[in-house]
Amino acid sequence: MISAQETFNGTFPFKPNFSTAPGFNMHYVDEGIGPTVLCLHGEPTWGYLFRHLINQLSDSYRVVVPDHMGFGKSQTPADRTYWLQDHIHNLEQFIFDLGLKDITLIINDFGGPIGMGIASRHPELITRIISVNGPTPFGQPELRTLIEANFNTAPWFQWTVQAEKSGRLEAILGDLHYNILSTLKLNGFERNDLITDNWLAAYRSPFIHAEDCIGASGWAKGMVAGMHIFEEPTETVKSQISKLPAMAIWGKADRTLQPQYFLPLFKTAFPDGLICEIESAGHYSLEDSPEVINLLIRQFLDLTSKI
Repeated sequence: MISAQETFNGTFPFKPNFSTAPGFNMHYVDEGIGPTVLCLHGEPTWGYLFRHLINQLSDSYRVVVPDHMGFGKSQTPADRTYWLQDHIHNLEQFIFDLGLKDITLIINDFGGPIGMGIASRHPELITRIISVNGPTPFGQPELRTLIEANFNTAPWFQWTVQAEKSGRLEAILGDLHYNILSTLKLNGFERNDLITDNWLAAYRSPFIHAEDCIGASGWAKGMVAGMHIFEEPTETVKSQISKLPAMAIWGKADRTLQPQYFLPLFKTAFPDGLICEIESAGHYSLEDSPEVINLLIRQFLDLTSKI
């Protein structure tokens, strides 16, 4: 039986599972039976972000929600690097281990380039892509220009650049147990009414000590230092993936991944993709507007299952 402490008083009541295929203990939720939906979180969240969606979909779909290395209930190895290419490799091994196929990707934050990396390497495994405030880099000609424009105006990236220059980045992000809320707010979190003891405990839980935070600081440092390597799909793969059913759901109050830069990237990757903007939601739109997002995703999955 899972304890109340492990489930954050029942708000995350899912059985913990672990895969060692990526070379560390990778935690994941695996709920429901049916077509596979693979949910990928970003910085500095974990599978808890998808708790409402798991409940919404698991009656008809198999919902798999891994925690990336250094996040959530997954292990944080001290001898590993935390660049994008590392996370893509980890997820690739995880997918092979579970034998996942016919995958619908649901991506948020850096789950976006990780998921698109898998689509680039293994397009035959992907059937649909849903971006929820998640970038879809896929070899677009304008990719670097738009990322740089966003980088130069987003408060989170402006802060990380200055913190790295002053040598404070790792120290500040090494104390996420204390400053998790200010980090979430800086990125664009709008729902102050959600801030309960259980909610804070859930988002603080992966970051008890400084050594637990190297995943979060590693991702931020990788952005500043240019260490993340985006997958470059072939023209054949770009064409194949562009024809898949795809939808972008974007909280317009996202201050970190601003819609004016990232929705055009989505449209280039998926010319026929649907775009839904949510006025009152921010970067963590799955927290800000779960009912709306759950409904949009459920309708999209059910409709495209019949195609």
